[in-house]
Amino acid sequence: MFLVVPSDPTTTENSPPMFATSPIHASTPRRRRRARGLSILAAPALALALGACASAPQGLPANDARPAAEPSGALAASAPAPTVALPLAKPVEVGTPANVADLVEAVAPSVVNIMTTTKLTGLDGASPFDFFFQHPPLGPEGAPGRPERQGAGTGFIVDAAGYVVTNAHVVEDADQVKVRLADDRVLDADVVGRDRKVDLALLKLRAAENLPAVALGTAEKLRVGESVLAVGNPFGLGQTVTLGIVSAKARTIGAGPYDDFIQTDASINPGNSGGPLFNLRGEVVGINTAIRAGANGIGFAIPVETLKDVMTQLKTRGYVERGKLGLAFQPLTDDLAHALGLERPHGAVVNEVLTGSAAAKAGIREGDVIVSVEGEPIKRAEDLPRNVARHAPGSQIRLELLRQGKPLAVTATLDRLDEPVESGDRGPAPPAPASTDTLLGLELAEGPGGVRVVKVTGAAREIQPGDVIVEVAGTAVKTTAELRAATAKLGKGGTALFKVKRGVRTLYVGVPVPG
Repeated sequence: MFLVVPSDPTTTENSPPMFATSPIHASTPRRRRRARGLSILAAPALALALGACASAPQGLPANDARPAAEPSGALAASAPAPTVALPLAKPVEVGTPANVADLVEAVAPSVVNIMTTTKLTGLDGASPFDFFFQHPPLGPEGAPGRPERQGAGTGFIVDAAGYVVTNAHVVEDADQVKVRLADDRVLDADVVGRDRKVDLALLKLRAAENLPAVALGTAEKLRVGESVLAVGNPFGLGQTVTLGIVSAKARTIGAGPYDDFIQTDASINPGNSGGPLFNLRGEVVGINTAIRAGANGIGFAIPVETLKDVMTQLKTRGYVERGKLGLAFQPLTDDLAHALGLERPHGAVVNEVLTGSAAAKAGIREGDVIVSVEGEPIKRAEDLPRNVARHAPGSQIRLELLRQGKPLAVTATLDRLDEPVESGDRGPAPPAPASTDTLLGLELAEGPGGVRVVKVTGAAREIQPGDVIVEVAGTAVKTTAELRAATAKLGKGGTALFKVKRGVRTLYVGVPVPG
């Protein structure tokens, strides 16, 4: 099983094939095509080699091993110039390469293959991705020929008592879970806890003890370019090892509210889901989870810190409780940072504070920029929910803010995070305006609640048609006259801070003021 990230990384899909159709035979034409390609490329090289032989002086055998005489005449003129090695200012020091075979031998016993069975009733549970499971054809009148679905994934032992970590989507809706150990023993397993928001699940093997458990390392200290090792069960083939590097860190791929993925080029495929990503010290630094559809060498792993945050709750409760501030936020753009008086974009802008929430009680206001939680910097807006959610409900956290460019610290007692109610961003379409006005490259119309943007004709890149402007630089506006008066007070050539309503959301945007 595997989470597949489409070419558009804002959505994700489950793609958990088991036993792909003849993977070896399916790849044979590609190898032949590659061989032909290599032959074509090799031809010029061969011609060059033959040309070099043909240019040798006549009368000398091709295998002449005599010392070369001093060149003279035409030969001397064509002799290559001596190569001069330029010394490095400071030689680059690298560590001794690890013995990968020894590493594999040490960690492989802790990695397991997971096999799931899900019962199907009629066509219930059918999805656009069911064809990946190699279902048998439907029987008479559409009844399934086999009323169950098989899946495969990977996991790793984190406790000698028989606890195994995998992805939540590997065991999603499974009626039966079996685990094959590295020594080929097959054991039944129970799902004791799962957290769909970070796609992690904890299993407990039945009748298992004294099992080899992995060591958990840290992903925070990983460096881009560092070598990593993936062990998994791709396409149901059994334990498979691949080696690569960390391609990037802190990737956001749209898989959930707490995206923070390690990107790697270690080859991972459907069936690797839930498997460990090791550093060369044999420590788990990530959990392989997703691949980019249509791309080679782009895989994603959950940092091991995420597992550490939730594992105790999964083991004791079976689910995870998270703290909540009770606010809405947005990332900073260059224009917005300029409008807020910041030197560079960092942190998260608060654009709405819920009445009676932990944020409201702590004194957080709309327009504040949250720059750290418990001393952990908020480099990107996406860091805020992840850093808050790792704290339990009822706990107190210290937040550092910037309010009108001035630093401020507050302490908030977190509420309990409930499942969000999904709703669209936009309400019903507003009626067509009777008349419009133009200001700062915006075509505007008066309407209920403020001044509505009909069309963007200038450089206000962050404003969208349909936005309702309710505030300019802290001054409330309800008419185009008030908006014009408020903008007249702004310095030319700067960036104005607009507060707008976009559907049900409140946002801050930066609007350039012409010089």
